[in-house]
Amino acid sequence: MSDSSPPPARGQRANAFARLFEAVHEGVFIGSLGPDDDDAGGSTVAANPHLKLIFGYAADTPETDVTPFAPSRFAEPAARAAFIDLLKTEGAVTDHLLRMRRMDGVSFWVEVTARAESATRDGAMRVEALVRNVSERKKLDDQSRDLYQQLLQAEKMAALGQTISGVAHELNNPLATILSWAERLSSKKLDDASRRGVDVILAEAERAARIVRNLLTFARKRQSTRSMIEFNEVIAETLALRAYEHKVTNISVVTALAAGLPAVFADAHQVQQVLLNLVINAEQAMLAANGRGSLVVRTWHDADHEAVVLEVSDDGPGVPSDVKTKIFDPFFTTKEVGKGTGLGLTVAYAIVQEHGGRIRVEGSGRGASFIVELPVSGIGLTVKAPRASAPSMEAVRGASVLVVEDERALAAAVVEALSDAGLKVDHAGDGQEALARVRKKMYDVVVCDLKMPRVDGMTLYRAISAATPALARRVIFVTGDVAGTDAERFLEDSGCRWLAKPFRLADLLRAVRETLA
Repeated sequence: MSDSSPPPARGQRANAFARLFEAVHEGVFIGSLGPDDDDAGGSTVAANPHLKLIFGYAADTPETDVTPFAPSRFAEPAARAAFIDLLKTEGAVTDHLLRMRRMDGVSFWVEVTARAESATRDGAMRVEALVRNVSERKKLDDQSRDLYQQLLQAEKMAALGQTISGVAHELNNPLATILSWAERLSSKKLDDASRRGVDVILAEAERAARIVRNLLTFARKRQSTRSMIEFNEVIAETLALRAYEHKVTNISVVTALAAGLPAVFADAHQVQQVLLNLVINAEQAMLAANGRGSLVVRTWHDADHEAVVLEVSDDGPGVPSDVKTKIFDPFFTTKEVGKGTGLGLTVAYAIVQEHGGRIRVEGSGRGASFIVELPVSGIGLTVKAPRASAPSMEAVRGASVLVVEDERALAAAVVEALSDAGLKVDHAGDGQEALARVRKKMYDVVVCDLKMPRVDGMTLYRAISAATPALARRVIFVTGDVAGTDAERFLEDSGCRWLAKPFRLADLLRAVRETLA
């Protein structure tokens, strides 16, 4: 009787291939692919366990029911047609990248290496394919690309910051001159038409000054500098930055800022960045969903938790429950590719955490609310001792003041204002001339520009400190830009009073009175 069993070698090879098919850590598919006539889009002859795992099929699912290349498994419907056309024309693909959907609907990325035989009469092709899950690698690639773009952006911002610093100084000098002379004119007796004109000049000059300050705030890197800040003031200034954008995009803004909030020990610029990121995030969500929107910004004091609270609410599409747990993750975004890096909320989260606060999101239906809590320090809760009032101008009349300013038009306005207040005023056009004057005459106060040709304000201050330490304590600096520069650290170390250009003459007069006190 003849033995019909296969030769041992053939059987062993078959068993080895079967074990390999079961154990390999890549998805293996053998079957046919056809046009999108039905959901199956073909038939399956064999599918290994790892293929089931990749696509989220139950382990006991019959192989014939595993349809990894069915139309419903493709995240982009057009990608299937392109994949099949490529197999038809080339006969094979290698490491072809596709975004697919698991059985639970979650999208992921795969690479497919496959070969196909000629199509049959019904248009189907026999296909043998290896499928590899490359979602993690794709995520890392995307993150690397985003980091590269961030580095490029950081370089551009650094260059922009240097440029803006110089531009700010050049703009702030004429703005300071305009403000000073307009303020001088407003103190005179004017007819109604002239009064209206002067008021407009004052308002528009201050508006231009705010624009320059905002550019400096958001276009430059700054060291973290914390101080006791008025929370509502920071919020109002930040919303003003977006006011024009809200106007042209039909976004209405409602503010409900609680009065009497305790001061917060924080970096005002970083708090501005948090709010700006939240506001821009809300704007994009509302405009994408509705083409317009309504933004509500509220603050209040949570006495139980010793915190001030900020809430930014929008009427956009809301945040789904499954997204809430990931919304602050780096690079997570629901926006289309190229529409966002997924870092805005991450940066906001990091800043709030660094300040010892909390940030969370609420709302899963229509609209979303981001809530920020910042702790109130003990110093913020204590009742501040009232600042000693500055002496009257009558009490300091006759004091000698040296104004050191290279902008002659601004210097003239300052000299006249101080002279009208009863002070004896001299003017020096730069630091070198000021040094010569200080050596010849004793002054009660020095009002000095920080950035000047030849000898700048810092060099002048060090020379005065060495020669007349008492006078060094009565120097008032004015400057067009200090944020993030050596000048900022110098002013902090020196402890001198300083005013940012453009300043109001009333503020300068008060600084002089306080210094003389």
